Amino acid sequence: MTEPPSAQPAAPGFSVLHQKVELDIDLLQRRLKGKTEITINPQSKDVKSLRLHCRQCDIKRVTANGKACSNFVYEEPYAKATLPRGAGVHQHHMLRKKIEPQLKNPPEEELVINLPKSVRIEDLDPFSVEASALVGGRSSVGFNSKEENSGELSSARTAIEQDRRYTPVTLLIDFAITSIRDGIQFVGWGEDDLRYPHAYTKNFATPGGASCLFPCLDDLTARCTWEISIKCSKTIGDAIRPPHSNLLNGAGGLTNGASVNNAIPTNDSYQPNMNAEDRALELAVICTGDLTDEVDDHAIPTKKISTFSCNVPVSVRQIGFAIGPFEHVNLAEFRESMEDDKLGQNAVPLHGFCLPGRVEEVRNTCLPMAKAIDFFTLEYGSYPFSNYKLCFVDETFPEMIHTGFLTICSNDLLLSADIIEPLERVTRQLVHALASQWMGVSVIPSEPADTWVVIGISYFMTDAFLRKLFGKNDYGYRQRKASDRVADLDIGRPSIYDTGALVDLEPFEAEFLALKAPLVLSILDRRFTKSGSASGLSRIISRVFLNAKVGELANGAISTAYFAKTCERLGHAKLEAFFAQWVYGAGCPRFRVAQKFNKKKNVVEMLISQIQAEPPERDLENHTFMRDVKEELHNVYAGPVQPAFTGPMTICIHEADGSPYEHLIEIKEAVTKIEILYNTKYKRLKRSKRQKERIATAGGVEYNPDGNDDVLLYCLGDVLQSEEEYQQWRLADWPKEQEEQMSQESYEWIRMDSNFEWICKMQVNMAGYMYLSQLQQDKDVVAQLESVQYMAAQKEHPLISTILLRTLMDARYFHGIRTTAAAALVKHAREGDMNWLGLYHLEKAFQHFFCYVDSPMPRPNDFSDRAAYFVRCAILTAVAKVRDIHGRSPIRARMFLLDKLKFNDNSDNEFSDCHYLATLMEALSEAMATKPPLNQESDGDFTFMENDGDDLRFHNACLEEIDRTALKCTRMLSMSGAIDSNPSNLIQYTRDGTADELRITAFDNLFQMGLSKNDAVLRWFLFAMGTDPSPCFREHAFRLLGKFLGSLAIGQKAEDAATLNAHQDGLIIEQEASTETRKAELARRTTVVGALGALKLEVQGNETLKQGLWTAITSPALSFRELKELLDICTLLYEPESTMKVVLTYPRYWKCTKVGKGKLHFTRTSRIRTKPLKPHRSPNQQPPAPPPLASPTIIKRETTSPTSIAMPPPTPATTQQRRPLFKPPRKP
Repeated sequence: MTEPPSAQPAAPGFSVLHQKVELDIDLLQRRLKGKTEITINPQSKDVKSLRLHCRQCDIKRVTANGKACSNFVYEEPYAKATLPRGAGVHQHHMLRKKIEPQLKNPPEEELVINLPKSVRIEDLDPFSVEASALVGGRSSVGFNSKEENSGELSSARTAIEQDRRYTPVTLLIDFAITSIRDGIQFVGWGEDDLRYPHAYTKNFATPGGASCLFPCLDDLTARCTWEISIKCSKTIGDAIRPPHSNLLNGAGGLTNGASVNNAIPTNDSYQPNMNAEDRALELAVICTGDLTDEVDDHAIPTKKISTFSCNVPVSVRQIGFAIGPFEHVNLAEFRESMEDDKLGQNAVPLHGFCLPGRVEEVRNTCLPMAKAIDFFTLEYGSYPFSNYKLCFVDETFPEMIHTGFLTICSNDLLLSADIIEPLERVTRQLVHALASQWMGVSVIPSEPADTWVVIGISYFMTDAFLRKLFGKNDYGYRQRKASDRVADLDIGRPSIYDTGALVDLEPFEAEFLALKAPLVLSILDRRFTKSGSASGLSRIISRVFLNAKVGELANGAISTAYFAKTCERLGHAKLEAFFAQWVYGAGCPRFRVAQKFNKKKNVVEMLISQIQAEPPERDLENHTFMRDVKEELHNVYAGPVQPAFTGPMTICIHEADGSPYEHLIEIKEAVTKIEILYNTKYKRLKRSKRQKERIATAGGVEYNPDGNDDVLLYCLGDVLQSEEEYQQWRLADWPKEQEEQMSQESYEWIRMDSNFEWICKMQVNMAGYMYLSQLQQDKDVVAQLESVQYMAAQKEHPLISTILLRTLMDARYFHGIRTTAAAALVKHAREGDMNWLGLYHLEKAFQHFFCYVDSPMPRPNDFSDRAAYFVRCAILTAVAKVRDIHGRSPIRARMFLLDKLKFNDNSDNEFSDCHYLATLMEALSEAMATKPPLNQESDGDFTFMENDGDDLRFHNACLEEIDRTALKCTRMLSMSGAIDSNPSNLIQYTRDGTADELRITAFDNLFQMGLSKNDAVLRWFLFAMGTDPSPCFREHAFRLLGKFLGSLAIGQKAEDAATLNAHQDGLIIEQEASTETRKAELARRTTVVGALGALKLEVQGNETLKQGLWTAITSPALSFRELKELLDICTLLYEPESTMKVVLTYPRYWKCTKVGKGKLHFTRTSRIRTKPLKPHRSPNQQPPAPPPLASPTIIKRETTSPTSIAMPPPTPATTQQRRPLFKPPRKP
């Protein structure tokens, strides 16, 4: 496995002041040539050599201050990442040893330039012009000089740094790349590819990625100013035109005085799929920095040169560009006139770029971006750059690539105006990309462990804007859901400080940081606000940005110590305990609260006990297997368990007069006893009022509350109150004994941590009717969610089903509360005493909202109300999960879902129903995947969904969403035995040219159906994983391979085996396993060591896996990061063997000479062998028959034969073309 990031890279002894890059890119041939000029600031006179990062380049010439450097040392790392013929997976350690320097973090420098003796480094005159430019420029050291670790807010430039100046060295390097393997992604340049041709830089966040395009100092803390010039063709037609043989040395002139335009052939046979309109599309260059110049190339008139200047120092990993026929969208036009007047000259230009035909999608998707950038500017300070650009491309992974000035986004994020989902998710991603320009590009982590600060602040800024955009209810609901998830995940995990160094280990690490870090900052912000700081954390964040701009942060790098010191100074609070618990410590507290009312003292006595969750004994899962293995091998341990979390907590007691009384307490120990003074003299009168209402309604008299002593009023959930509705909806009410008990209570309910200042799990021993009062009368969406979650955890009961139904039916609740209530009704859909009451309530609710009056026939779709749409989908999903005592979906639920799919009508709806159809299809398949299947009449109805799937693809805007869902449904029904299994239906979607996500879904379904053990399927998958040109597909394929290995390591679970045996009609022989076998099986499911041992036994004889893995490893399409992933897998599966087969080419004889020290030298001779050493067997001659086998003692009868699948022959990697079926084609 790769070693973890080193704490401190070796100091190169110099810094980079400025770098100029000139690139001439041949888009059709996928190669480039260029030169770079690097201005070096030596740190001492003794610098004799300069070490730079450089990959896949052919260095042509190097000069230093105009003097030739002929003795530079450079070995192209990709060229040496090979082994001789005959090597295999058991030689993985030999290949890893060759590329080990590039797998380090940071990687070792590949280019060593020895300065000529004529280049002398002298002291710089402080009054010279060069010194003035040096002091005015913001130099960037190539190593980590972090004085912030001491916690002192010192200046970035010390007196020694300002006094010690040396003459700069200017390096000029000419280079060329004939085969681009990494760094740039080319899309649509294949002959049969119907997508618009374009290219863009890949993610440079990984170490060494940026040096794939030009020599540089590939270090995140090495920041300098930039000037980038990119030469490319003017139009698509110019780019795809083959080079003409009569060009004279690139001078632009032709023989006989002919011009270039006249000499270009007029036929278009070289690109038959390109019409004249497409060929005329002009190629645009979008790059980091400001466009300063764009001129035609004097040498080749069909090319142009675009020059960009970046005067804000950024690292090479934050440089990016894209080339393609992009259309421009001025996103600043969505800025409101009031905001425009308020900002004035500080209004940031905002640009969007997309491929032809997607302008309206960009306008719809990026609508809130102008408001977001204005919000950030006013709240956190000026934008660090001069403009912001969003460029949408194909095949990018990850979906967002953050660079200075520019974010390269996936086209999958674009949404048309008629799409409802996933609007919130996409908006959050785009807003976070904008926030990353402040925190992530302009300000970077000082060390890997400080990554939590950057991720936390960027997402905190994102959530602050989304709170303004979507409202407080949406913000509170999502914060609470995120807090619950963190409390569930943060068990036995390292702290967020330690997790920062692991973000490159596994995607989950970064996802966990993005989940917990902003929550930690949110509770810190609330504590600041509670203590009297009006602006809270926003003021501190704006100060950090200001300090970075004035140079107080060296290289713009922020550390945890610096951030904590700034928070203490500006927040006027001591935060050592807070950072020790929530940043340097791990886990989340779990509270148990016991409370009672003391009538004698007139106080509420509370006992708050705090416990910390110990790492549970959990079974390994196939989808998390690779994460567990990597964490085990990298010695990722759980953080220290906190004895007790301390801090302030707000307790809100809603007393009998309806008034909430807040009490601030301090949690200092694991067990806290407190007494809270009670204020109200009234008793709880709410339920007596309810009884009076019912009596008045039954008597036909209008109830008049005037003159009564009732204090509390109903708020939410007071629907379905009449006696007729009670009978029609089968509602239940509180029993008389419960009513009397409620009337004796002294307060309505108690809310612990009412200001959401803790990430915790809270268990309060309140009665159920108190939670009901909280649900109905507390306007805080977090309080309502806590009440619904309490109801969902209770045992099924008609009264709880009634409460959940009323919550679902009341449109005044936030839609997240209503959908949670719908999901909780599944528990009450039981036969027996409940008589399917929960299912009845779900059906009635759907009929009431979405069907004709007194009819189960659904009305035509109308998705104009987003809340109603979410409720609609939640009800369908809940109905699909209803089960009887045998674990089967009742026929009533299946027919309900089938009718809704059959009679779905979207003809008059202004919104697309693609996601709604996908929800319906998945819900129906989930219900039908249970036994028994539908009867004969209903089978015909189900065939409607199968046969009409092709028709839907032609009329629906979200074809890929429908197809992915259809594949998933096919897999569920096939595995359950509801339909016949036909793998060929899935295999056709794995062909090259299919959309990436659809292709991965097809492979995933094949693996879940057990076809990963089919040699043809496995061989095809490994070949596609190693040769597919899409990095998005390869990344998802690596994750799918991890799931496949996890399933082999863990084995078949007991419940899965029971389900499989239930569907097989074969002979089953049961025998009791030995104690050792049971122990091995238990270790296989619960420990990484046991699972790895079982995995090695499973794959030791699988030659298909061995050959497929090695074929993928030797593929020229993989980057070093992807190569490392495959080598890690080989390290887990196969023992290293320091042997290698020598492959000799016949018919010549070879000579072997012993060199010594275990080395042999093979030399081919001129002698040719003409006769075989052994006689060949005749083609008709049969081999000798093997000896007869002994008769088996036990014969197991099988009813089905193994599936044999004939795979299409794979296309060679050099001629592989992609023709997407489900991405927008070019205009005809």
